[in-house]
Amino acid sequence: MNTLVLTPWMSPLMIVPWQAAVTMMFLDKVDVLENYDEQIRSPSTTIPMPAVVRLRKAVKDTKTGVKFSRTNLMTRDRFTCQYCGAKLPMSQLNYDHVIPRRLGGKTVWENIVTACYPCNARKAGRTPEMAGMRLLRKPFRPRSLPVSTVVSTHRRLPDAWVPYVPAGNA
Repeated sequence: MNTLVLTPWMSPLMIVPWQAAVTMMFLDKVDVLENYDEQIRSPSTTIPMPAVVRLRKAVKDTKTGVKFSRTNLMTRDRFTCQYCGAKLPMSQLNYDHVIPRRLGGKTVWENIVTACYPCNARKAGRTPEMAGMRLLRKPFRPRSLPVSTVVSTHRRLPDAWVPYVPAGNA
């Protein structure tokens, strides 16, 4: 089971295993807002398993930039094929090297876009110009992503999380 961690301003921040949430509880770093029906038992104590917690203090963001990943790429491109404009579920999208690797293209933010499988096959290891295709938007390195995307990869949200997740992600 996982626990949804909210910022002090009640926005989704991250998802952690319930064990990490319990540790944060005992260190007085979070307030528990919702619990699961399950209990955590030890020989001397029983506590409810935390479903949603809120940080008591803001966390200093020490990260520089957004980590390159398939989910973050799809989020940057709004789950939209950058060639035909089709908005599709992640399962029907792939990522495409604008300058193909065989032509020296690197796997970096500035050279990768989201593409549907038909467009990716049509481009077939060529540059968009060589394939007669046009990019809707030039790839770029994002400085941040919407916080609510933290839950967008979950297939089904636990009921306890629903009131804390923006409608577009539930």
